[in-house]
Amino acid sequence: MLALLGLATIVVLLGAILSKRMSPLVALIVVPIGASLLGGFGFQTSKFALDGLRSLAPVVGMFVFAILYFGTITDAGTLDPIIDRILKAVGTRPTRIVMGTTLLALLIHLDGSGAVCFLVTIPAMLPLYDRLGMDRRVLAAAVSMAAGINFLPWTGPMIRASASLHLPISSLFNPLIPVQAVGLVFVFGVAYWLGRREEKRLGLSSVGGAIPMPRRAISPEEQALRRPHLFWFNIVLTLVVLGTMVVMGEKIPPAIMFMVGLCVALMVNYPDVDMQRKRIDAHARAALMMAGILLAAGVFTGVMQGSGMLKAMAQSAVGFVPPGMASHIPVALGLVSMPLSMLFDPDSFYFGVLPVIAEVAGQLGVPAVHVGQAALLGQMTTGFPVSPLTPATFLVVGLCRIDLADHQKFTFPLLFGASIVMTIAAVVLGVFPL
Repeated sequence: MLALLGLATIVVLLGAILSKRMSPLVALIVVPIGASLLGGFGFQTSKFALDGLRSLAPVVGMFVFAILYFGTITDAGTLDPIIDRILKAVGTRPTRIVMGTTLLALLIHLDGSGAVCFLVTIPAMLPLYDRLGMDRRVLAAAVSMAAGINFLPWTGPMIRASASLHLPISSLFNPLIPVQAVGLVFVFGVAYWLGRREEKRLGLSSVGGAIPMPRRAISPEEQALRRPHLFWFNIVLTLVVLGTMVVMGEKIPPAIMFMVGLCVALMVNYPDVDMQRKRIDAHARAALMMAGILLAAGVFTGVMQGSGMLKAMAQSAVGFVPPGMASHIPVALGLVSMPLSMLFDPDSFYFGVLPVIAEVAGQLGVPAVHVGQAALLGQMTTGFPVSPLTPATFLVVGLCRIDLADHQKFTFPLLFGASIVMTIAAVVLGVFPL
């Protein structure tokens, strides 16, 4: 009975989110609470929800302060010299242009926002593609691959996986660093191949620098916030924050590092208290929207776990999985995780589907961390730039002025290939046991 109630809860949750009858925030709170009350848990429901909220506090704190930190140093112009150097270095050779596009998108996506990555990279590079007559689908594919492969600790899928499975981000992310490195090699290899193909198609391999480079436009308001004299300070500060988080993540919580980093960045770049307040206000909306969803997810996972619905579903599902195949669950999930982005939005997958898979795997002796890592190799990481369920996909096709179908047909195989390569690398490197 409890297993059926849990299954019905997840079906209703997915239906409400995917049909857009409820926002993810509302569905993640209302649906599990309603199910718990129907299951006869009464006032215990509030305890389940609070337990879930407590477990997510460090994750929510890290996400909020990471958004504020990267927003602040971007406002200060830390990335401007890097962007300008890339634009100057690529020249007018398609191979360099595509690889430069990939590198630029990779750097811009350090803040974890696909929308910001596309809004900065595509307008900066599109004039050069148009001047040379290069295929705009190549531009869309290059930025999609760079953003898709960049699943950093403060990106949405990583945060969701950590929250839904109640695992430290360091335990999910650190073992995947060499896997992500393999993915980056694949992405830049594909970028080089796409550029070479464009050279052959256009006969532009011998083109020099006769075509003038496009210039990036910065508004007067943005220029007033720039702090070019603090470029190296901001770079060193960022390296210290990220390096400490990766190397000492078990001893120093990432949330603390981003809190301290934000305070230092604000005091040095914007000593005026009023300017500090305005910088926080400028980025608070994005941070608080995601924080609200994460806290709502805490209610969902807390109720599902505390009530025993999740465990009951897993115990029922265990009988359908041959014991000899249990160890292959992470590999199988890694191989299908990218196409799942076309079927599930990130909230419904990470908070509705992933906990059930992890619980089933756990019943068979497979650690939940491997299941979470497998999902991160594709589900709304490499998959999000082509998924019709994410606004970022429509931003890519809109900025590049191409059809959605053309973008998906051209880019899907490349992103799927990256996901498969990383899954294989995870096996070879011993991240996933066979």
